[in-house]
Amino acid sequence: MDKEIKKILKKIESNGYEAYIVGGYVRDFILHIPTTDVDICTNALPKDILRIFDIKKENPLYGSIKITTKKFNYDITTYRKEENYKNRKPETITYVNNLIDDIKRRDFTINALCMNSDGTIIDLLDGTSDLKNRIIRVIGDTKQKLTEDPLRILRAIRFSIILDFELDKEIKDFIANNKSIIKTLSYTRKKEELEKILVSKKAEDGLKYLKNNHFCDDLEIKYDKIVPIRDLLGMWAQIDFSDKYPFTKANLKTIGDIRTIINQRVINNETLFNYELYTVLVSAEIMGVTKKEVYKINNSLKIHSKNELKIRQEDVIKILNIEPSCRVKVIYNDVLLKVINNILPNNYKKIRDYILKNWSD
Repeated sequence: MDKEIKKILKKIESNGYEAYIVGGYVRDFILHIPTTDVDICTNALPKDILRIFDIKKENPLYGSIKITTKKFNYDITTYRKEENYKNRKPETITYVNNLIDDIKRRDFTINALCMNSDGTIIDLLDGTSDLKNRIIRVIGDTKQKLTEDPLRILRAIRFSIILDFELDKEIKDFIANNKSIIKTLSYTRKKEELEKILVSKKAEDGLKYLKNNHFCDDLEIKYDKIVPIRDLLGMWAQIDFSDKYPFTKANLKTIGDIRTIINQRVINNETLFNYELYTVLVSAEIMGVTKKEVYKINNSLKIHSKNELKIRQEDVIKILNIEPSCRVKVIYNDVLLKVINNILPNNYKKIRDYILKNWSD
């Protein structure tokens, strides 16, 4: 256990309360997977946690206090029971004073493991056995847990894919007959879960699982073939998805540009001139073009924007002594392309001579 985490736990304990790391951090600790997210549960009430850490905040959401340091993101919550779920959220939250009631509200046994400030693993629901046997198992009634919060279906699938664990029979049976309830999830939540799969080393396996088990229609995504890369927007560019998924305009533009470059099936001077270097590099990775090749093309460009071209449309008019017309733009674009492709030097005199020779009546 990191010394900083231990210090946080000890600080809560020194004020007379219990405190345990719970969930993903403990699971990943046992599996030797690095993580920066630390969930802590305690019998201290939210007001007590705020006082202990001298945090000026009122009415923390669901009794959750978040603390961020350079090393970790902490989420400290009071032991509670959650009942009467509606739209994935419990309508009734009751703070309790014992760990087991808090643990039982959680989703899967592998996420119910706890660790105290001495580094001792506390396993109240046989989570270590499921970790050893590589099984994803729901805590309590599978039907109730997955129905009250359908996001748990996607979480179960994600853990199964990323950790290479098996879903237990009850989860498989429920999903087989009820997978359509994931349609009730917000596009934000679906996007978050999909992205955790897309950025993982098992992204290709994950997408195959979703397709082979007929989840794609309910998630409103479609793909043919995926080249797994580390860039998230590059992964999304290879997937057809509903326009209801929340992306910024900038992200949608990047995704669209990547798709265009891929469809052109070639990266050349014009590609580097027309698109951001980052966008081209992502596209190149998908296309199997090396970074070295991309940088070589980029470095060969004499100009990277129209502003760098040593001639303007007004100059074309003066050189040829013609009236403004669409022909001027045609001539200008011809010059631009030749400079981009290193056929014509970016030199005013050379460009003027070229125009007089090739575009004079």
